Amino acid sequence: MAARTKARKRAFQILFEADQRDSAVTAVLADWLRHARTDNRQPPVGEYTMQLVEGYAERAGRIDELLESHSVGWSLDRMPAVDRNLLRLGAYELIWEDEVPDAVVIDEAVQLAREFSTDDSPSFVNGLLGRLKELKPTLR
Repeated sequence: MAARTKARKRAFQILFEADQRDSAVTAVLADWLRHARTDNRQPPVGEYTMQLVEGYAERAGRIDELLESHSVGWSLDRMPAVDRNLLRLGAYELIWEDEVPDAVVIDEAVQLAREFSTDDSPSFVNGLLGRLKELKPTLR
């Protein structure tokens, strides 16, 4: 598995855990970093994972606003938690991480949806991130 793919997966896991614990993503990231230093069974948290989590944390309100306004018929609280957090991560990377090609961001989010969510989730994630990609120049 490529390094950035692993980084995205770990970032997603951190966002998901924070959502489930109703905690700040930065607090969960700090827990992961602490555990990685003290427990060799804990996977390391790489630089790109930290960049994704911290970048999302800085723009969480705007990202949730974008997802809420562009997802037809789905409020954030109605979305499955996995999808909501994949979309949060994907939206951040799509809109604010310019060195990553848009198609890669969307494809990786869809792959994570296939791995962790429902049968309908890959098309939902693909559709919403595709909509954000089209609107990207106006969203920042």
